[in-house]
Amino acid sequence: MASEVVRPSDAELLQAQADIWRLSLSYLTPLSLKCAVVLGIPRAIYRHGGAASAAELITALSLPSAKLPFLRRLLRLLAASGVFTVDRQSTEEERYRISPVSYLLVEGIPHEDHMNHTSFVLTCTSSRYIEPAIGLAEWFRKDTATSPFEELHGATLFHESMGSLDADFHDMASDALDTHDNFGVEMALREFRDLFEGIQSMTYCCGNFGDDKGARAIAKAFPHIKCTVLAPPKIIAAKPADGVKINYVEGDMFSFIPPAQTVVLKLVLHHLTDEECVKLLAQCRKAIPSRKDGGKVIIGDIMIDHSGPMLETQLLMDIGMMTMTKGRQHDEKEWRQLFTKAGFSEYKILKEFGTRVAFEVYP
Repeated sequence: MASEVVRPSDAELLQAQADIWRLSLSYLTPLSLKCAVVLGIPRAIYRHGGAASAAELITALSLPSAKLPFLRRLLRLLAASGVFTVDRQSTEEERYRISPVSYLLVEGIPHEDHMNHTSFVLTCTSSRYIEPAIGLAEWFRKDTATSPFEELHGATLFHESMGSLDADFHDMASDALDTHDNFGVEMALREFRDLFEGIQSMTYCCGNFGDDKGARAIAKAFPHIKCTVLAPPKIIAAKPADGVKINYVEGDMFSFIPPAQTVVLKLVLHHLTDEECVKLLAQCRKAIPSRKDGGKVIIGDIMIDHSGPMLETQLLMDIGMMTMTKGRQHDEKEWRQLFTKAGFSEYKILKEFGTRVAFEVYP
């Protein structure tokens, strides 16, 4: 049977070649970002008043003067990628400025919404992250249920087994997870304030790798809510004595969730298999009253939006989860299937929040 593939036009083929170059070499962008973070370039620009030339950075970072032309090339790529902005209006050398991206790569900025993301960059560009992805094709050929990360390293990401294997990496990855999960909590409480109005009691599930920071922020912002945190022992042992009224319960979230009007799952489900998601959601449904009595589950998580501006980031996060964990990201159809299988009758997507959304799910 003759092929039905139509030969692309000359222009399309030339563009395709450029796309292959871009896709094949795009790994250099995160590694260039890692280089900038390790050298301290975002911090140096910030301390220089928010803008600096390559020559000024050579001096500020005590780099050999012979590296000046190479630094200019590195900065040019990072500026094209949005890590910095560049001022070319001056007759002098280009000056690179802090962008929203590099703002998040500076430590010590005195603002309640700021969190330094350097640990996330360094974790995702580490050899322990990159090597499992290099072996993806071989992993696909094997009939195995473990992730490429676990198969290669013999340890689970964010788990004590990783701490025993490589304590420094484990600490860095845990800090990256903390940044991933808790950046924007204060913004979310401002954005979704109406979501918590009328709630009298809440159970917050920390999950296997989460923490209680979200629960503490909610309890502080809404002191009228009777807040219970279902958490592993290490979180309960480390709870701060800050006067925030929270009742801690140790337990297995797949077996029992303390009853409340509302159950909150913040970035818990994407760490789990679909079967585990359904099992956990079914326990959530048992823990809440009927919808007419105010029962609902609030879920904050990533949702793949096939027509949205965050699509590539969401899909990269999904392949990252596939490579490093047993979890995944879901699109709306897949989320709906999970809710239905767990026995819920309806859900509402409240609003997009960066790469994430907030769901209300009703029994």
